[in-house]
Parts: sequence; structure tokens; C-alpha cells
Amino acid sequence: MTWLSSEEWVVLGLSARVAVCCAAAVAIPGIACGWILARTRFPGKSLVDAALHAPLVMPPVVTGYLLLMLLGREGILGGVLYRHFGISVAFTWKAAVVASAVMAFPLMVRAVRVAIEMTDPKLDEAARCLGATPLRTFLTVTLPLARPGIMAGLILAFARSLGEFGATIVFAGNIQGETRTLPLAVYSLMQSTGGDAAVLRLVMISILLSFGALLFSELLCRRYARSGRGLD
Repeated sequence: MTWLSSEEWVVLGLSARVAVCCAAAVAIPGIACGWILARTRFPGKSLVDAALHAPLVMPPVVTGYLLLMLLGREGILGGVLYRHFGISVAFTWKAAVVASAVMAFPLMVRAVRVAIEMTDPKLDEAARCLGATPLRTFLTVTLPLARPGIMAGLILAFARSLGEFGATIVFAGNIQGETRTLPLAVYSLMQSTGGDAAVLRLVMISILLSFGALLFSELLCRRYARSGRGLD
């Protein structure tokens, strides 16, 4: 890939860092929320489910604006962080991670929930009857059985981060070398003269990464389905 310029390498490196941090950020809370939705019943569960999946249906720029109102320097939480701790989130690469994580979180939750729902709850009950604590049952029975679905969710979160645009440009901005990820770079190059070749290169890379992530996720889901039939 020597045909990429130094600026394009910076864009790819930043996009990869944001995507990895995004996947790491949604992993534990996504697994926890997926398990809660799959295995528990409580009043208002439908409302909680709808709230968790809201970023999937809301315009991304709306999500970005809400994040800016919450975590901006004058925001509800961001103002406290900045005034008392000197922590600024908005318009930094950390804001790109937060925006990507919020947009990818429903995909992670949904993948984990479906994976856990497809496991036999009687296996959990058997483990508890043998003396295993709920935590040990989750770690040694539920989690391994749902592992392919969890991996698929992480891959989808990674891919979603690579393609995130609307929430990122509102909350993180389009700062070269700081927050300009792959889709933002494509957008910027489309607005400049003589950027057609660079746009084509980045678009090709985006397509390959997205297709590869989706293919890998589908293979994991098929493997999970086969293992589930084997348990039956």
C-alpha cells in the first residue's frame, strides 16, 4: 500500500485506533445489557430496550448534538469535567470514540442478546443446581456458549465505527490529524479540487474493510448456528 500518501496513512491509523477503542468500550456494557434483556424480566423492559436501540433509528447528527449538549465544554456533564478536572472530550479523538461507541452500542447489544437467547437456559439451571454461583454460571456456561455472537457484535461495532460520520462530525469535528477518520476524510476530499484519486483509494479501502467485517461476522454466526444444532 505504498500508493497511499502520508496523510491517508494518518487517517487510516486514526480510524483503526478509534474503531478498536470503540469495540473495547462497548464490550462489557454491551454484554451486560444483552444478558439482562435476554435473561431477565422487569417492569419497563420494552422502554429500556427501545432506549438502547434508539441510536439505530435517530438521525446520527441528532445523536451527535445530544452528545455535544451532554459532554461539550458547556454541556451538562462535560462542563463539570472541564471546570473541575480539566478534561475536554468534545472535538478530540476521544469524542470520535464516544460517538462511534454510542452508534455501535445497539449492534453489540442486539448480537449478544440474540446469542444468549439461542442458548438453552436449562444449562444455566443445571450449573446452578450443581452449586455454581450466578456469576460463575455466567462466566463458565453462558459466556462461552454466546462467544461467537459476542465476537460478531464486536466486529460489527468495529465496522460501524469505521463508517461513522454524522455523530462524529457534530461531536468531534473534522480536524485533520485529530478527528478526521476515514468517512470524514472522504467527505473533505470530495469538497476539494484534485482529490478524486484519493477519494477513490479511500472508498476502495472502506468497501474492503466493511465487506470483510460483515463476511467475518456472518461466518461466526453460521458457526454459532452449527454449534447450537450440535448441542441439540
